[in-house]
Amino acid sequence: MRIRNAAIEYIAEPLKAVFAFKGKYNARPMWNTAVHLTGDAGTEATGLSNQGILWSDPAVFNKFSTSGGNAAMYLISDYACQLARGFEFDTPDQLIRTILPRVMEYGRQVTGLPELRKTFVLGALVALDSAAWILYAREKGLSFDQLIPDAAKPYMSTRHDKLAAIPLITYTVSMEDLLREVDAGSFFLKVKIGSDPEHDNDPEKMLAWDMRRLSEIHNALKDVPCIHAENGHIPYYLDANGRYDTKDRLLRLLDHADHIGMLERIAVMEEPFPENAPIDVSDLPVRLAADESAHSAEDVAARIDMGYRAFALKPIAKTMSVTFDMAAVAGKHGIPCFCADLTVNAAQVDLNKNFAARLAPLPGLRVGLLESNGHQYYANWEKMVSALPYRDAAWVTPCDGLYHLDAEFYRRSGGIFDPLPMYDSLF
Repeated sequence: MRIRNAAIEYIAEPLKAVFAFKGKYNARPMWNTAVHLTGDAGTEATGLSNQGILWSDPAVFNKFSTSGGNAAMYLISDYACQLARGFEFDTPDQLIRTILPRVMEYGRQVTGLPELRKTFVLGALVALDSAAWILYAREKGLSFDQLIPDAAKPYMSTRHDKLAAIPLITYTVSMEDLLREVDAGSFFLKVKIGSDPEHDNDPEKMLAWDMRRLSEIHNALKDVPCIHAENGHIPYYLDANGRYDTKDRLLRLLDHADHIGMLERIAVMEEPFPENAPIDVSDLPVRLAADESAHSAEDVAARIDMGYRAFALKPIAKTMSVTFDMAAVAGKHGIPCFCADLTVNAAQVDLNKNFAARLAPLPGLRVGLLESNGHQYYANWEKMVSALPYRDAAWVTPCDGLYHLDAEFYRRSGGIFDPLPMYDSLF
């Protein structure tokens, strides 16, 4: 196949609530990028992404204004589209593998950061990579199952009929709002820890805040039953986003969790330490998951050697091409994976859903997992949902805390290969 043309646009989506994690707070619009590809045969495809600047590289977030950081990532995406014009490939992953070194170097120049994180550049490539896979699927008439590379197939063979819809509990979410999510059926809660309450980057104050937060949450939920967990209790999913500097400080938090009776209910803790901290975690009493520190198959293998026992997959933030590779390596080592969000739009949720639907559940759970928090933060969420090709399908909107996946979901690949007029019309 050959890409005849590649075009790019973005939409600044307003938020309805403050988004808080990694010790920062943001209420500015989130940039959603769309890349439109045209093949030599006249086939067209639009891929989407959400620009997660702080998540992908805090150094960029701290160096630039909010708009400046978004502009930097957008320029990198635009450059990648220039490289894609005229590119020929046999399989879509060849595009990203070929251009990634040049795009990385361009990203360093644009940001002025010699140590620019690979995750930042992968985020800039998501829309292009997705468009390439969609173009390929449309031209070849393939379903999502038929796209899965052979190396990943054995570990993406599950067919869930239910996925837990994971809401995001950031620093600013009140106990009232948390209980409202639980009352609506949510039972697997992603709790952000690592708050910087006085914005002075004091790790001891952060630890104290996290201890209080865990106590509040466990006091509110400890007696709530959960039929989807084997132990019958609400499981906790803690995400530190690399905010803990030492194992000793993290152990103090876990000792506190043990003291209040919460430790045994922590199903997974994500990314406690900075990416460049070579800390062995094999002796910690919780299942640790890697997220933004793992952006290749090689990273997955290295994190497994360090003792990580789960991986958060993000085709909506690290490209489908890289995610298939990561799933294959983790699966080969018997390490479970699940799909996390990046506050993406509704169409990208369905892309993420296709991966989550085929991953085995985390130990201790009876259903698969899919984080989706766009409804909590996007002001135009209902508009996004109404623009989906199968907006009324059973799999689109969670009910009682679950996405319900029927035969139509698998037959139509969740609609991810169907036209999206709301975004196609940008071109």
